[in-house]
Amino acid sequence: MKVISPLRAWRHLAAALVLCSSVPVLHAETIKIAFIDPLSGPFGPGGVNVLRSFQLVADVANQQKWAGNRSIEVVGFDNKGSPQEALIQLKSAIDKGYRYITQGNGSGVSLALIDAINKHNERNPGKEVLFLNHSAVDPALTNAKCSFWHFRFDANSDMKMELLTSYMASRPEIRKVYVIGQNYALGQEVSRSARAYLQRKRPDIEIVGDDLHPIGQVKDFSPYIAKIKASGADSVITANWGADLSLLVKAARDADLKASFYTFYASTTGVPTAIGDAGLDRVKYIGYWNANNEGYVGRDIVEQFKKKYNDDYYAMTTYTILGMLGKAMTQTNSSDPVRVAYAMEGMKIKSLNGEVVMRASDHQIQQPLYIATFVHQNKSDVRFDAENTGFGWRTERKIDAYVAAQPTSCQMSRPSR
Repeated sequence: MKVISPLRAWRHLAAALVLCSSVPVLHAETIKIAFIDPLSGPFGPGGVNVLRSFQLVADVANQQKWAGNRSIEVVGFDNKGSPQEALIQLKSAIDKGYRYITQGNGSGVSLALIDAINKHNERNPGKEVLFLNHSAVDPALTNAKCSFWHFRFDANSDMKMELLTSYMASRPEIRKVYVIGQNYALGQEVSRSARAYLQRKRPDIEIVGDDLHPIGQVKDFSPYIAKIKASGADSVITANWGADLSLLVKAARDADLKASFYTFYASTTGVPTAIGDAGLDRVKYIGYWNANNEGYVGRDIVEQFKKKYNDDYYAMTTYTILGMLGKAMTQTNSSDPVRVAYAMEGMKIKSLNGEVVMRASDHQIQQPLYIATFVHQNKSDVRFDAENTGFGWRTERKIDAYVAAQPTSCQMSRPSR
């Protein structure tokens, strides 16, 4: 056996240490996403729910390495529901090095963010920022105001209204409809499309009222409900969200309004509790997912979210966004927003509602949609209740993506690759 002297052994060890110290240590990259939405005020509870949804899905994404060796972190920036505050928070996020943002509570905020991001990216090549829109649904965002730097993961309001009014047109008991909404871009667009689509599909249906109210300012909706009741409406269409929807539904319950509600956001924070048993079989929503879907796809995430936060996981776009973002980064082996954006154009992934496709022409996602009704929780088709009420959402119809598709007028300008 050859014996190595202590001095020689020490020299070998020292050489090995020098060699090791010269090899670069590779640290996993962290992709930080700025969540710029209300986290306080009347719309704060909904914003907190969506932020937590992103964070829980990010944990899943990191465990399963959706973005390869990169980890994803989602951090909240409170815009208080204000476009002006959102722009301040955007600047703060950019100054801190964020190159991905997400927002969705308020199309007016989205429009302001798109304009600011377009200008920033034009002035700062190599430091571009990408906007991942989780919920803002004004059609203009992927039509006249479309941008290469903006991707929408919710169906726009025209897509939803097309399907919702087709469903309503198939129900002969609907004769008189009242439209009510928040007085901003989305509410105005829903007022227009509800009238136009019902007139085309069921001209015998009478629009007996059409109100727009200040967003986030009405504390008592009883005067509006009194007007609806006096009109004789058997159905109400609204795209209200947050406290404006909760308070509207509560006032309807208190006034014993018998009309059915056809909504975009009745499954969101605070609304099921406000509905209570007064809304059984009469409140419906159209959206991109229902936890009580065929096969209960997504059950693990729903149960994890309930266990961790004692709250409902309904913002399924969080899953689609991080799934598509992770796939784009893995495919390109890059976190550069320009390369990621090009990779997401035309991309297909399997989300919790089935196969979804990011349409390249306008960055409007194409996905199945659901119509659901508020009913008693049961052991057959309503496994999950809403907000611990004992009531939940029963799927009435799942509508294929191609049925919901709408044309686009987007004329998109693209940067060089």
